[in-house]
Amino acid sequence: MLGLVVSGGDFDPPRRLEQWASRAAVVVAADSGAEHALRMGLPVHLVVGDLDSLSPEAQTQLQAAGTEFRTHRTDKDETDTELALRELMERGCDQVIVLCALGGRLDHTLANVFLLALPGLEDRALIASGDIEVRLVRRRARFNGAAGDLLTLLPLGADALGVKTEGLAYPLNAERLPAGYARGVSNVFTGEAAEVSLTRGTLLAVHTRTAAPEAEEE
Repeated sequence: MLGLVVSGGDFDPPRRLEQWASRAAVVVAADSGAEHALRMGLPVHLVVGDLDSLSPEAQTQLQAAGTEFRTHRTDKDETDTELALRELMERGCDQVIVLCALGGRLDHTLANVFLLALPGLEDRALIASGDIEVRLVRRRARFNGAAGDLLTLLPLGADALGVKTEGLAYPLNAERLPAGYARGVSNVFTGEAAEVSLTRGTLLAVHTRTAAPEAEEE
């Protein structure tokens, strides 16, 4: 079951929005992310957070549409986006796409990216914004795109060991990517797909789509 989280970062709908929207079983908005969801034409099933940045006009519109609201205290430990992710996890979503989670305050952007490692999410979550898709790779992953797309692989927290890649211009063959170095930045797709595997560690993978949307086949 696919669930969408709409965060309150920059409004930058992803390329695959229509595809995901048609499959999503539930849409949860994190506070002002509900306004982004409305602009994208998404049905908002639940709004969570302290509601300190959601406009009264949007709140009225959502209430009229039957949207559920779950209000939390301002002095909480979790961000609104984390609360939204936890809602989808509790509802049994086995795939989660986070929209509008990048841009704006740097600390919020970094926190949203690090939420991909939230216990229980495993490898089920993806952040999508415009041409960019961000996910974690713990053992193996396949990326579908087009020749010329960029794929950056960055070790998260510790060295990534035994890293192998296929379908990229600068291949890795059971190699070590040390934490704190930028070696894995801006590799290039040679065809329509790339594969990444590793034996130990976690990679933060950033896929930047460079081809025109109509040229992509997925």
